[in-house]
Amino acid sequence: MPHDSHSAQEETGVPGHRDDQYQQLLSRMTLEEKVGQLLVLHVYGHHATEPDAADIELNQRELGVRTAADAVAEYRPGGLIYFGWAHNTRDPQQLAALSNDVQRAALDGTPGIPLLLSVDQEHGVVARVGAPATLLPGAMALGAGGSADDAREAARTAGVELRALGIRQNYAPSADVNVNPANPVIGVRSFGADPQAVSVLVTAQIEGYRDAGVAPAVKHFPGHGDTATDSHSALPYIHHTRARWEELDAPPFRAALATGVDVVMTAHIVVPALDPALDPATLSYPVVTGILREQLGHDGVVVTDSLSMRGVRTKYGDDRVAVLALKAGVDQLLHPPQPELARDAVLRAVREGELTEARIDESVLRILRLKGKLGLFEQAYTTADAVTATVGSEAHRAAADRIAERTTTLLRNEGGLLPLSPGTHGRVLVLGADPVSPSGTTGPPTAVLAAALTELGLTATAFGTGTEPAPETVEKALAEAASGHDAVLVTTYDVTPGDPQHSLVTALAAVPDGPPVVIVSIRTPNDVALLPGAAAALATYSWTDVELRAAARVVAGRVRPAGRLPVPVPCPDDPDTVRYPVGHGLSYPPDGV
Repeated sequence: MPHDSHSAQEETGVPGHRDDQYQQLLSRMTLEEKVGQLLVLHVYGHHATEPDAADIELNQRELGVRTAADAVAEYRPGGLIYFGWAHNTRDPQQLAALSNDVQRAALDGTPGIPLLLSVDQEHGVVARVGAPATLLPGAMALGAGGSADDAREAARTAGVELRALGIRQNYAPSADVNVNPANPVIGVRSFGADPQAVSVLVTAQIEGYRDAGVAPAVKHFPGHGDTATDSHSALPYIHHTRARWEELDAPPFRAALATGVDVVMTAHIVVPALDPALDPATLSYPVVTGILREQLGHDGVVVTDSLSMRGVRTKYGDDRVAVLALKAGVDQLLHPPQPELARDAVLRAVREGELTEARIDESVLRILRLKGKLGLFEQAYTTADAVTATVGSEAHRAAADRIAERTTTLLRNEGGLLPLSPGTHGRVLVLGADPVSPSGTTGPPTAVLAAALTELGLTATAFGTGTEPAPETVEKALAEAASGHDAVLVTTYDVTPGDPQHSLVTALAAVPDGPPVVIVSIRTPNDVALLPGAAAALATYSWTDVELRAAARVVAGRVRPAGRLPVPVPCPDDPDTVRYPVGHGLSYPPDGV
């Protein structure tokens, strides 16, 4: 991997972290260079100068350049964001080399300022960097575990690995309080439904990332937890009163700001009680400047959520979105869908007097301070040795397993069916949903569970039936279950009443003298209330291998389940009635393991 022994300090002439030095750097920058610092762009390809031909075509179509290095030279952005779908993340050594090469492109060019490289690596159901990097339990799993120490260790572990990859900003943790079971965009990405419990875990994760030398971005301000609309596809409205917002949504953000968190990410949501103009929060001066900056006292960086999401693009065009975000008080424009359009719109707004250059300077200065705090002016590069020693290390994987064991939640266990004993339920059929891994590098869930159970002394067979099993698949599953199996595990994924997954579990549970059915809900725990025929049910809150292996250890009795629901599970026919309350969770008696 390329590695330079000289420091970014030597290349930029910025030897320290004092504001007067940043002011001097700012005074030498052109308006175009300043506006570039506000942009956080995506690029296609695994290599900074030699991407695959298909990625060159995509770069030309969306950014007007061939390569990542060309994008850095053209836009002079303040940062880049990595995505799996952009083909940035093949393996750790490749990703670290990409980081070094784009940093070199930035530092060798004008104005010679290091990039702030970022990723959306929440863990759990949102993971852009996959195995062999360590994958950890996500937010709701950590909420089920309820341990600030575990949340802190998970963030520190994640942060240390990201830093070794050259990534110094992570768009996590989520401070959203998820009180809406129908929330399609946050859900298990939230730590839970209790503002105080969420506050504790948000604070712990900020501390963990900070210990690792990575800047967390607490999100999604002013709170995305009570929406029934996905802001990726539409503009959600939250009809909380100001008092309700203060009571429910605000506490985790206040807690985050009390830690001195450096970055806050905005939400593409409308909260009429906070801004009667009905602008998305990302574009709202009353929300970003009035509440976040002036009332809550945040003087650090504010970054938008992705500007490619429909939620922020429904009311204004992409050119106006960039300008209005800056007028609202935002600093970083994340992932604009048309970077040239966004850049030129901001330049035009300054030249025509809608934005002042002094306003641009405020944001650039905040960004420079953050880069200085992270040590990027002293050393922007990583090394191959750092990757080898850190990413996916045995110690990190062991920590992930320990944390996951404390998150698996046993919600039902009729007749003490679990743990399964090799003597009475040794032959297990594992059926169900096999969603693609969040990172594209683990799974499929049924195979992972079957392999883990077999390693633990049971004899398990996997038969993936998918999230929408056809009638003939259900018939095959019933026949397989009847062919000498002692128990059936079914992985479920966001079940709805009467859908094919519901039909599968109902049919399995209705077989006279058939093997008992165990549900493993691999996303929302709400599945359990919809499937009363299952004798036992667990929630894992995600389907990456670390959660599934932990669930297998619980099923096989190697560990006692310790997780407790961090959200209520409602009755399917009456959402206002709770079937399983916050804090519900069963365990095994001392002799059950």
